[in-house]
Amino acid sequence: MRQINFGLIFGFGLITVFFTLANTNPTTVHVLPGVEYTLPLAGLLLLAAGLGAVSAWFFAAWTGMLNNVEQFNKANEYEAQQVRIQELETDLSRYRSTVETQLGLLPATTVTATAAESDDASDSSAD
Repeated sequence: MRQINFGLIFGFGLITVFFTLANTNPTTVHVLPGVEYTLPLAGLLLLAAGLGAVSAWFFAAWTGMLNNVEQFNKANEYEAQQVRIQELETDLSRYRSTVETQLGLLPATTVTATAAESDDASDSSAD
């Protein structure tokens, strides 16, 4: 991949040099009404390419910064979710222990009800 990148850069550089050598004629550029500059065509090309490269670099830097901010926000949301999950797990354990404690009181009632049912069953079988 590095060889391909080097080849492309070398090719564009060579084409730019040949274009510069072939286009040295002065060209007038009207920037605003009453404001005009005369520069060689190749110089204008290099100026426009430089401005485009700088603009692309600023755009890439801005996009990268926005992506970093978004990733930072997602990381904060993830941490908040993990804290919330931990709190819910703690609440669930507390509720389970409370229910198990309350269910620990019920077997006496259940044993009495079971004994009453077995007494009813034995009474009906005795009849």
